[in-house]
Amino acid sequence: MELREVIGRRRSVRFLLPHRPVEPEKIQRMLEAARIASHWGNVQSLRAVVVFRDSAPQEVLDAITAPIAGYQIRLAPVVIVWYLDTAAVDEQNDRLRELLNAGALGFGEGKREALEKQIIPFFTNILPLLKQPGLSEVDCGQGIAQATLMAFEQGLGTCCLGSGNSDKVRQNLGLPETCRVLLLQTVGYPAESPEAGGQRPRQPFEKLFHMNGYGTPFPRSPEVVAELQADRMLQDPAPLPWREAELDYLKNALGIKGHGLV
Repeated sequence: MELREVIGRRRSVRFLLPHRPVEPEKIQRMLEAARIASHWGNVQSLRAVVVFRDSAPQEVLDAITAPIAGYQIRLAPVVIVWYLDTAAVDEQNDRLRELLNAGALGFGEGKREALEKQIIPFFTNILPLLKQPGLSEVDCGQGIAQATLMAFEQGLGTCCLGSGNSDKVRQNLGLPETCRVLLLQTVGYPAESPEAGGQRPRQPFEKLFHMNGYGTPFPRSPEVVAELQADRMLQDPAPLPWREAELDYLKNALGIKGHGLV
């Protein structure tokens, strides 16, 4: 599958086959993709606990409940708990030195001296600030996005969910106090069609992106849009005509009660 089509299909898949387990090697590939994602200072604060529904203790399964669309977590063969460990920043000096040794930081004579006498002292002075929410979350998101693309490349479906009580999740999973839970990601083989009802609504391109300053919309080329539609990155808008019938079938097949929102 071409990357553009993978991106086009990388919408949330909320209905997964509960009876079909996910091979550990496919989860490993997702984690490998997350591991090599870019991260400021190369500190790699993104971490994860992978919960397999068929083998995890009940107390662990109870720890990863969510108040919204909880059926997704109950039925998912795998749930990845992505979290950020702020303690990773404490190793930033060593990570910067690794970048220098790898030829990925600075150039020319004197770069090592500049690192030790200027760059490292600067980052050390703002260490508490670097542990606050901000750029680290952005870079962790890049890692999760790469893991998601890898999941779809392998024929899996995923959905990222917020946790109603991230502190409870952190405590029940035994994570250090230096950690912040980012999200829960269900993983499994899709029970619904790849289209998942069609392209979800999105705000207008011109409203979201600007050129050379706020207020001047980035020009959207119809030719590029047509190209992406041909490559299946941009798909037919939801809802597709048969979507409600599919949802009714999935509700009955998976034994989901009520409206599926909680």
